[in-house]
Amino acid sequence: MSAADPFTDLDAYVRVPRLAGLWLSPDGERLVVGVGTPDKDNARYATALWEVDPAGERPARRLTRSVKGESGAGFTPGGDLLFTSARPTPDGDVDKDAKAALWLLPAAGGDARVLARLPGGVHGVQAGPDGTLVAGSAVLPSGDEGDDKLREQRKEAGVAAILHEAYPVRFWDHDLGPDRPRLFTGTLPEPELRDITGHTGRALDVEGDWELTPDGRSVVTTWLVAEAGGAERSTVAVIDVATGERRELAGDDGHGYNSPRVSPDGSRVAFLVRRKSSADDPGDIWLASAPLGGGPIVPLTGGWDRWPHSPRWTPDGAALIVAADDNGRSPLWRVDATTGEVTRLTDDDAAYTDLRVSPDSRFVYALRNAIDSAPQPVRVSLTTREVVPLPGPAPSLDVPGRLEEVTAQAADGSPLRAWLALPTGADEPVPLVLWIHGGPLSSYNSWSWRWNPWLLVARGYAVLMPDPALSTGYGLDFIKRGWGTWGDKPYTDLMAITDAVLERPDLDATRTAAMGGSFGGYMANWVAGHTDRFDAIVTHASLWALDQMMATTDMSFYWMRELTPARLEENSPHRFADEITTPMLVIHGDKDYRVPIGEGLRLWWDLLSRTGGEHKFLYYPDENHWILKPGNARVWYETVLAFLGHHVLGEKWQRPELLG
Repeated sequence: MSAADPFTDLDAYVRVPRLAGLWLSPDGERLVVGVGTPDKDNARYATALWEVDPAGERPARRLTRSVKGESGAGFTPGGDLLFTSARPTPDGDVDKDAKAALWLLPAAGGDARVLARLPGGVHGVQAGPDGTLVAGSAVLPSGDEGDDKLREQRKEAGVAAILHEAYPVRFWDHDLGPDRPRLFTGTLPEPELRDITGHTGRALDVEGDWELTPDGRSVVTTWLVAEAGGAERSTVAVIDVATGERRELAGDDGHGYNSPRVSPDGSRVAFLVRRKSSADDPGDIWLASAPLGGGPIVPLTGGWDRWPHSPRWTPDGAALIVAADDNGRSPLWRVDATTGEVTRLTDDDAAYTDLRVSPDSRFVYALRNAIDSAPQPVRVSLTTREVVPLPGPAPSLDVPGRLEEVTAQAADGSPLRAWLALPTGADEPVPLVLWIHGGPLSSYNSWSWRWNPWLLVARGYAVLMPDPALSTGYGLDFIKRGWGTWGDKPYTDLMAITDAVLERPDLDATRTAAMGGSFGGYMANWVAGHTDRFDAIVTHASLWALDQMMATTDMSFYWMRELTPARLEENSPHRFADEITTPMLVIHGDKDYRVPIGEGLRLWWDLLSRTGGEHKFLYYPDENHWILKPGNARVWYETVLAFLGHHVLGEKWQRPELLG
């Protein structure tokens, strides 16, 4: 990493290695993490795989290196590393359109080699104890025979069109189709992958939400089922590896089921259950289990007022380890597999992801991060609960300030809390930026590379990161306070905690700004139309006209369960465009399918045609809901900082150099 301070030098910031993904070998002796760094063109983050010592004694060592990058897939029973990559074979040419193949890197050393290729690529690979492999791959609807030939015909004919016969058609940042995921299986050491599902339509996702049973005979997977009115629901299905026969293990009209995890002895399947939301009910999420062979579903955490995710069985089958948001943190929890008793395992201010349990059931390996700490690998003892940092492939970052927890009381008496990031050594009160999280069912409890408060702190701002109504980790009633009324308590909560914090003598109430992305952008737009208290507002990937937004987003059916036509009208920020007097920086990516570009375009037109003023529009033709390319991310921060500097600090407007 460059010797430059990444929080004051944006070039250095985008070059900081970024950890994501963690895999543990069956014997518990090898731990692998993914590390993303900018490619040579500064156009994307390419991931390499690094090995971390589970005992915490040896330094991390790099395992893979290529222009295309690699994604971890797991291990063979013998401990060889499996990964997917679109990189060429040693004697092959670089193909910019190449799909990811399955590779094997021997544990004993030597070069990686290709195990399997499919025309639609390979993803979601898992290997069972008996050497059975299961993987996903996308296949054209009529591509049961000659899928590669059909792809070539489309390419030669210049055809990119997709004929849809069902909803949805897009998801977050990519089109759904024309090819759709199917499941393939094979057997090590030389697997010849064969299709075991046939044409599935939308049933399987690209996230690889499936798992092999220990005997390798079945795959347990999330299976999406179409419903009336363009909706869908998720079920859990069991697929016979030999025959492809499929049966439903869990599914009904009132609930969704996902994240299936097979018990170590293969007798039961644990999964997450989500009660379907409605106009009056945000739904609920709990952990449950059922016999693999079929039988009653047993709720495990039905009485727990927290939403578990990322479940992992302990190898002794006695419990499951989960993460769940809780009061501005996302700790690890142990759930007894018989009684459902929940025990908290970590007591710090961190969030834990990518959970892996050691084969002796003594430790959980995870990536630990917090608002003020970038992800790093750790080992958590299941007996002593000690959290031990492991020597990772990326140096730890020293943030340029300090983090405090602040509290307030909402207008209805509900307790509110937030994180406040502050610069150190300030001689006078500092300006405040209210940074509103997205979601809306989310919480400020983790590190963010995309929206990092410390880049503002390094330039003298304090950053307030609240959890208003609709935030997770405070119980179902706290979510209900804002359900279907986005412009009511979420807004008043934000203003209440901002008022409380600005009573501090180290903050300057005369110099303030508000900003947010996604739902946070919605709230930024709502704030702009309801108060002139802020000097500037930044709104990224934001919702503006809700009737338009909810008919063009990628998952309309979900949002329309909550937002009736009357609520869409009542809570739509665009109705208050004439009230906006605060300068706004609008940011949007053209390939955003969750909040389509029409929201940003309409907001921009309404601002200029009605209010004029000093507004600006930062438009990304090649980005989606998130600004992911290193160069584009740098320009994002440059523009935001210049906009805030001009309107909050009184600096002369300075157009970022790379914007011409």
